[in-house]
Amino acid sequence: MTNPFAGNWSYRSFLNDPDLDKAANDLLFGEGTIAIVEQSETELSGTIGGPGWSLNLRGSFAYGSPMQVRFQGKGVVGGEQWIYDYIGWLVPVWPNSTDGLEVPAIVGSVVRTIPHSGSGGGTNPAGVVASFYAVRAG
Repeated sequence: MTNPFAGNWSYRSFLNDPDLDKAANDLLFGEGTIAIVEQSETELSGTIGGPGWSLNLRGSFAYGSPMQVRFQGKGVVGGEQWIYDYIGWLVPVWPNSTDGLEVPAIVGSVVRTIPHSGSGGGTNPAGVVASFYAVRAG
C-alpha cells in the first residue's frame, strides 16, 4: 500500500475562536507547505514552513478509519527554538464524489509546545491550540 501521507501538502491553521463576527483572516494561525517523506512502515519525516520559517518534522502514522498522522515540528526561526505538535486524520474519500472534485485532505489540531517571540513584540505563549487542514498539492 502506498503511504497516503507522503508528498506535498498546502497547510493552513486557524485559531479556535467561536466569535462568528471575526473575519476568517483574523483567525489565521499559520500557513505554508508540508513535505512528508515515509521513513518506515510507520514513521514519517519532512518539513513544514513558509516565508521566513521552517521546521523539521518527525512522527508516525497509523492505519485505521480514518488514518491518523502525528508529528512534531522543530526548528530555529529568527534565532529562537520553535516546537509545535500536530495530530491529524486523513479525510475519507466520499463515495458520491470523484477524483476531479475531491482533493485529498488532512484535518487536525496543532499546539505550540514552547513559547517564542511574537512578530509584533511580546511572547507567543506555549499551549495555544489551533485547528488545521492540509490539502494535497500536485
